Amino acid sequence: MAWTQQEINECINLCKQKAAADAEFRGKLLSDPAAAIRELSGREIPAGFRIKVLENDPAYDATFVLPPAVSGGVSDKELDGVTGGSALCAFETCAANACGADK
Repeated sequence: MAWTQQEINECINLCKQKAAADAEFRGKLLSDPAAAIRELSGREIPAGFRIKVLENDPAYDATFVLPPAVSGGVSDKELDGVTGGSALCAFETCAANACGADK
């Protein structure tokens, strides 16, 4: 049976919670995510579904995953869809207009 997106999201959250408190599970999740997920959920991940788990590095202030690369020209509207809005300002409104972007 295939997983729904909601089930995937719930499993990811459960994995994060358990990995924060259980060092053995954390190690398994990093080395063999499919086995760790099977242990936690009691379900197999679909064949061919690959998972990469990264551990936050305390030497850095932020860790993030890049979206897939886009080939060819990308319009500003398409870029906004990937970045969630302006790459310069994360706020819908800015009283100080610090970035100079009038939205």
